[in-house]
Amino acid sequence: MVRLNKIYTRTGDGGTTGLVDGSRLPKHDARMEAIGAIDEVNSAIGLAICTLQGAPHAAALAHIQNDLFDLGADLATPGDDFAPGEMTLRIVSAQVEWLEAAIDTLNEDLQPLKSFILPGGSEAAARIHVARASVRAAERRATALAAAQPVNPAALAYINRLSDYLFVLARAVNENGGGDVLWVPGANRVVPSPDADR
Repeated sequence: MVRLNKIYTRTGDGGTTGLVDGSRLPKHDARMEAIGAIDEVNSAIGLAICTLQGAPHAAALAHIQNDLFDLGADLATPGDDFAPGEMTLRIVSAQVEWLEAAIDTLNEDLQPLKSFILPGGSEAAARIHVARASVRAAERRATALAAAQPVNPAALAYINRLSDYLFVLARAVNENGGGDVLWVPGANRVVPSPDADR
């Protein structure tokens, strides 16, 4: 069980932070950038939950918030052994599969897409789209880290699948796609009149 009796420790005052294995990194390190981006995702999802109180999707998002803490712990554990242990949290394939099953369930009732959609429609959908965009940013940080150091493949898959889940969830919240705001390519282009230069 985690017990936090004291919030400030002063150990990070010099610009470093501790990892699960006891090592310390600069707070601007690529690993810390990835962990921080996941924290931003979790916060954005928390805000989305506030607009869904009482709705069934709020429980699913709370489930994901817990997984995101697991994901943060995974990223905070350097090394190339990605097997979970008694004292080591790792994202596992079952967590990715949970997202995939949730996506498939949501997709069953969605209207077919006829265009790309704009983030909006309802406030809840717009907040979910903000969380989705945050996930994409986190994925960029995580793949940048993975290009330089070992990262759990299941963690990368989870992040990728989460943005898909949030996309379909936003559509489900928007009246199963009926309230989606469609992109109209070039709708606001100003086309010069043929006589403009005469």
